[in-house]
Amino acid sequence: MPSNQSIFDALVNFFTQDNWSFTKIEKQSTLRLAFNGKNGKCDCYAQAREKQKQFIFYSVCPAKVPKPKRRALGELLSRINYGQIIGNFELDFNDGEIRYKTSISVNHNPLAAKIIKELVYINLMMMDRYLPGIRLVISGDLSPEAAILEIENEAE
Repeated sequence: MPSNQSIFDALVNFFTQDNWSFTKIEKQSTLRLAFNGKNGKCDCYAQAREKQKQFIFYSVCPAKVPKPKRRALGELLSRINYGQIIGNFELDFNDGEIRYKTSISVNHNPLAAKIIKELVYINLMMMDRYLPGIRLVISGDLSPEAAILEIENEAE
C-alpha cells in the first residue's frame, strides 16, 4: 500500500481484490459485509478510524441474546476470551448483541493487505467456531462450561 493511502482505501482495495461484496456506510469510514460460514451467516463491519490510526473488524452474531440468558452468555464469552491473543468477543448487556472484534493500531506504517486478511479471517473463524456453543447456551441446552468443552473437544 502506498504510504499516503488512507486506511479506508486500503480496506476497499483489500475487499475488492479478495472478491468480497460490500457496501459503504454513508458518512462513515465503514464497510458492511456478509459472511456465510459453516455454522451460520453474520454481518460484518470493517471500520477505518483515520484520526486514531486504527482498523477494526467486527463480525456480529446472528442471534440476539434474550435478557434472561445474558449472564450465562457473559460467562461463556469470558471463558472463550480467556487466553485469546488476537481479538475478543463482546456482549452488549443492553440489547443482547454479540460480536467478535479484531483490531490494530496502524501508527505510521501503511496497512498491508496481509495484515487486513489475517485480522478478518481470524475474526470470522472465531465467530464460526463458537456460534454453535452460543446458540446452545441461548437455547438453554448447555451450560457455558459444557458448551466450551463441547466446542473444544470438536476442535481436537
